[in-house]
Amino acid sequence: MHTDKLRWGILSTAKIGLQKVIPAMQVSRHGRVVAIASRDPERAGAAAKSLGIPTAHGSYEGLLSDAGVDAIYNPLPNHLHVPWSIKAIEAGKHVLCEKPIGLSSAEAQQLVEVARKHPRLKIMEAFMYRHHPQWRRARELVETGGIGDLRTIHSFFSYRNLDPQNIRNIQVIGGGGLMDIGCYCISLSRFLFQSEPVRVLGIDDTDPSFGTDRLTSGLLDFGRGTATFTCSTQLSPYQRVNIFGTLGRIEIEIPFNAPPDRPCRLWHQQEGGIKEEVFDTCDQYTLQCDAFAESVLKNQPVPVPLEDAVSNMRVIEAVKAGCGVKHAGD
Repeated sequence: MHTDKLRWGILSTAKIGLQKVIPAMQVSRHGRVVAIASRDPERAGAAAKSLGIPTAHGSYEGLLSDAGVDAIYNPLPNHLHVPWSIKAIEAGKHVLCEKPIGLSSAEAQQLVEVARKHPRLKIMEAFMYRHHPQWRRARELVETGGIGDLRTIHSFFSYRNLDPQNIRNIQVIGGGGLMDIGCYCISLSRFLFQSEPVRVLGIDDTDPSFGTDRLTSGLLDFGRGTATFTCSTQLSPYQRVNIFGTLGRIEIEIPFNAPPDRPCRLWHQQEGGIKEEVFDTCDQYTLQCDAFAESVLKNQPVPVPLEDAVSNMRVIEAVKAGCGVKHAGD
């Protein structure tokens, strides 16, 4: 492997890759996109030409056998996350895989077991929000007592998508609001409490045509506090997170889809008033790619271990079931 920059291969021409992740990778300090693959050779060629990617592969297998590729970014539909990430690892590639890591915690654990057989390779779930400075600041404020003792988190994430052909509306491949965006609400709650919930409750509303959850609400009990969330695929687009402590509050204006072309804000409220904190313009996808690439190039642990992805899936499953969940290590 070249030691100056990580050479990325993109597994599919998925929209998120073409519109967000690939452009972010192309301006990163530690990586460059050298290849892209599609099952349709014409689509691969068109995407490569449009984005200035040197090599186009007409199959996923072709990308995995490309000796000029060090790492794979996997933005495939949810049901293909684990199978193709395993194939990539077995082909000797590092893997950055989109969230959620798989269809179940058991499937995600299979990926962990395969990854353990290849300790030289790095693999991470792509929760890009965690790399944005606004979230690092929020966690710092919580850890340093900036809001007193953390007691509850309220998060909301919605969009409106009624396309029956969209992968988010296809139940058998892992569609639905909880898997697509509710996973963020669960992840951020675990990120801030730095523990696993001891009880979980969930309620959802299923689309009669799609069979997917179009609205899900959850309650996570962390013992010393709670987290509540609502996510929906059929509501007016909106997102917001409020973090409440005994002595203050944090509100994050654009918690998940932080714009790459303008500053972001959070508000920190204490007894003396509300302070607005503004974060310089940055691309959280670029930050994520650089953090992962640095782990590979310096042979260091990835920022978020793969076991965290398994734990997140366990909570997703518990919300689906509307019942309790044990600690991730139990």
